[in-house]
Amino acid sequence: MDKNTILAIVLSVVVITVGMTLQTTFFAPSPTAVTQQSAPVAAPASDTTSALAPAQNAMVSANLAWGTNLPGSLVAVGEKGTATPFTFKTDLFTIEFNPVGASISSFKLNKHLDKGQPVELLFKGPESNNAFLMYAGNDKSNPIDATFRHSIQGNKVVFSQDFEMLNQDGKTTGDSFTLTKTFVFGQEDYLFQVDVNLKNSINKSIPLSFENYAYTLGFEPQIGPSFTSAPNNNYNYRRFYVKEDGSSKKKQIKMNNGLYTSAKPISWVALAGKYFSMIAIPDATAYTVSLSENTNASIPMESSMYFSRPSIKSASQTDTFRFYAGPQIKSYMSIYDEASLNSFGVSNLQLEQALDSNTWLGWLENILKAILNWLYKLIPNYGVGIIILTFLLKLALYPVTKKGMESTAKMSSLSPKMAEIKEQYPDNPTKQNEEIAALYKKEKINPMGGCLPMLVQFPILIAFYGLLNKHFELRGAMFIPGWIPDLSMPDTVFTFPFTIPFVGNELHLLPIIYTVSMIFSMKITQNATTAGSQQGMMKFMTYGMPLMFFFVLYSAPSGLILYWSVMNAISIFQQMYTNRKKKAEKAEEVASNVRTFPGPKGKRK
Repeated sequence: MDKNTILAIVLSVVVITVGMTLQTTFFAPSPTAVTQQSAPVAAPASDTTSALAPAQNAMVSANLAWGTNLPGSLVAVGEKGTATPFTFKTDLFTIEFNPVGASISSFKLNKHLDKGQPVELLFKGPESNNAFLMYAGNDKSNPIDATFRHSIQGNKVVFSQDFEMLNQDGKTTGDSFTLTKTFVFGQEDYLFQVDVNLKNSINKSIPLSFENYAYTLGFEPQIGPSFTSAPNNNYNYRRFYVKEDGSSKKKQIKMNNGLYTSAKPISWVALAGKYFSMIAIPDATAYTVSLSENTNASIPMESSMYFSRPSIKSASQTDTFRFYAGPQIKSYMSIYDEASLNSFGVSNLQLEQALDSNTWLGWLENILKAILNWLYKLIPNYGVGIIILTFLLKLALYPVTKKGMESTAKMSSLSPKMAEIKEQYPDNPTKQNEEIAALYKKEKINPMGGCLPMLVQFPILIAFYGLLNKHFELRGAMFIPGWIPDLSMPDTVFTFPFTIPFVGNELHLLPIIYTVSMIFSMKITQNATTAGSQQGMMKFMTYGMPLMFFFVLYSAPSGLILYWSVMNAISIFQQMYTNRKKKAEKAEEVASNVRTFPGPKGKRK
């Protein structure tokens, strides 16, 4: 393999690495997710757990479990409510509450669809826990198993139950307290509130402390929509962000063996996907925050967050947690920066920082997004909008592209002279470079001129990649019925009963069209006069790079592949027009020479 081919491979790898992974690698480092094993536990005997998931039924007999008759634990002593789950609806949410554990087993967003149905924001399997369960102390394996009494009071869902601590003999102390968990919802808010109140029956400190912790409130197991394989951090992901008190920016959390724990004061913790997020905003209590990522047989990845409260030293205590559960859209999140814009009167939460965006090209991404949304208002089809926007971008870049093509054409015309120089000085590379440089200077050619269009298009390519990879409005946006029903997903035309390495079991047509168009575009750009020493490099550029991009982009959103395919198609027509024009000019030049020099015996006119 000659050195030019090796150089081409190195440069291609650099282009691919920078162009396709800059956002997801340098600006959004991939967190490490390591499988975490749970301790085995015994099944309960109490019938109050009948409404819990199987995993919850299996996790209520450890020493610190609530409602079990073991020394140093708690037992429910109040009147039991019904264990039947019930549904609560707002304009934005449809929620299924479970009185067992005062938890949530389903959390749907009414105004956002997934396969024609409201998006399920709580992704759980048959063995998964419900969301918003409570645990005794700092324990995270044995959720509450008591059945709570409940009532619906306007925009509130209230759960309550009475508990007593057991002494070392396993007997109740007679010192009871009431645990009340209240869910509060707004009018048009994706924010809701969870109030946890503990009140002693007598005027003394609540007897609730397990190794210096009172309780832990958790969100688990995962945010939706559902997925079938673990997120790879490119086209589908789940990321944890934390904004600490006093910090102006969020930070992405890197797991250590699938776990992260911090006692630092925080403003919020976000579990973010590409389109939806669950953001927890605790009050000023010094909670210990624990985050975990692990896999199990139920779902490909669980991403959970827990807030462990220090011991309570008063007769009554109310802790307030707020949660944003909704789309990754700035306008929905920024209303919590001003108290008058939301139902809860909160301000300066800066939840919009949980959005994923470029830091250096975010402004360009926003411009492209505004233009795309404007085009959608004219023609309500985002696929058509992407095509029109691509044409507009190519039109705006035409002056630069034209100069690049002219520079490439001039370089090609010098190939014979460059070959002569190399033949004249075959063993003197330094002299070759000097003579070639002198030739460029004489012909007034900038050897980098052909690279100028690529350098100008590179920021636009990166910004468009970021936009089309996560533009919320592309979710479920149909382009061509029966082929591309969702521009945010790959176009699947056939599913194989087997798995193909590097491809999977789905046939996507757009990446094939893109690859063919890229090969054809690069082939017509080549000139028959290309020097022999450059043939290896040109062959790799023509076939190697498109094939590499094919595998990189095979599972990319169809909106992104559509943009690149249209860009290639326009480039093909531009190059064909340039080649035809160049051929016509050359023919005219030859005809002019014939007229000037009619033949060996002719006379100059």
